[in-house]
Amino acid sequence: MREWKAEILLEVPFHDVDIMGVAWHGHYVKYFEAARGALLRALDYDYPQMRDSGYLWPVVECQLKYVRPARYGQALRVSARLVEYENRLKIAYEVFDVASGLRLTRGHTVQVAVDAVNEELQFVSPEALLERVAEGFPSSQTDQA
Repeated sequence: MREWKAEILLEVPFHDVDIMGVAWHGHYVKYFEAARGALLRALDYDYPQMRDSGYLWPVVECQLKYVRPARYGQALRVSARLVEYENRLKIAYEVFDVASGLRLTRGHTVQVAVDAVNEELQFVSPEALLERVAEGFPSSQTDQA
């Protein structure tokens, strides 16, 4: 069965670091977002498609575990993997140093579907998402990100 996963490469820019040359912790959310965008495009359900399907998908939870610092100029590989989709959209992330392969950060986000017209929370993911992932999704949907 297919695992829905995407990876991006990026370099820590100067404007993301503090005076010690270490990436500020809040920028990891931006790195997660870039990888999530790649994953959603692979599913053909990126933000424009979400909107056009009649649903908004706000992030309602974001968890990060910092293992090692990212530094100015460091090449990073950021992965995003879909781990739940039936009642919410849970995506697990890992950030690795490209040169050494060491994991720097891991985490996850949770998004929920909200009807774009009446702003009601949907307790089951809409068909627009289910149709895109159900065919090739692994049978186990749990993860301890």
